Amino acid sequence: MLKTLLGQIGKYRRDTLLAPFFTALEVVMEVLIPFITASLIDQGIEAGDFQKVLQYGGLMLLMAFCSLIFGILAGTCAAKASCGFACNLRDSIYEKVQDFSFSNIDKYSTAGLVTRMTTDVTNIQNAWQMILRVAVRAPLMLICSMVMCFFISPSLSSIFLIAILFLGTVLIFIMLKTTKIFDEVFRRYDDLNASVQENVSAIRVVKAFVREGFENEKFRRAAGRLYRLFVKAEGILALNNPVMMLVVYGCILALSWFGAQFIY
Repeated sequence: MLKTLLGQIGKYRRDTLLAPFFTALEVVMEVLIPFITASLIDQGIEAGDFQKVLQYGGLMLLMAFCSLIFGILAGTCAAKASCGFACNLRDSIYEKVQDFSFSNIDKYSTAGLVTRMTTDVTNIQNAWQMILRVAVRAPLMLICSMVMCFFISPSLSSIFLIAILFLGTVLIFIMLKTTKIFDEVFRRYDDLNASVQENVSAIRVVKAFVREGFENEKFRRAAGRLYRLFVKAEGILALNNPVMMLVVYGCILALSWFGAQFIY
């Protein structure tokens, strides 16, 4: 399956490779800026050397500008790669449908095929863009940040290891719970599309037999099931921010406490 999907990248392979590359450069610039800031304070401000302040300040501005440019280029390439990937995937699905045998035509409903070429492809497109940006940026930022932290203070850096283990456990739990719900959501999309398709294609029959109320109720049930599933999934996903904030502020408190003890 993965090999089939990656085969749809096609002529957008260049943008697919450039997006992670520019993202990595953006991360490197962001990680190095705090070290320049430390040098600015130690060698410039505290030493009273105005020339050093200008040098390190200019270097910080240059690195921040480079980080901005690399971020823009990474976002542009990721957008081109994901949109082109989705376009190629839709074309391939449509061509495959044209070659369906009669058994496959009976197996797959029209509503299901419409869902595959619209909602499912859009979700894959968004996921691919996230992979090119976040899935590259987050691990690089984590690794570089941890290296810098251990370089500064190995003992204090153990706080981050505990925080990462706790956060990873919670996120895996959330992911496992929501994946099952979203699988059900995608199946329910077929019912919703089928209801719309039947009403549009057979509107004369519906009106002739005065079945508007029945069809409205049928659509309302399908939409209601989707609503309840989405509310359940989003309710679980809403735990992300509180857990993140708990970990962040917990790390700040722990660093402040133990850091003060070391200074004392």
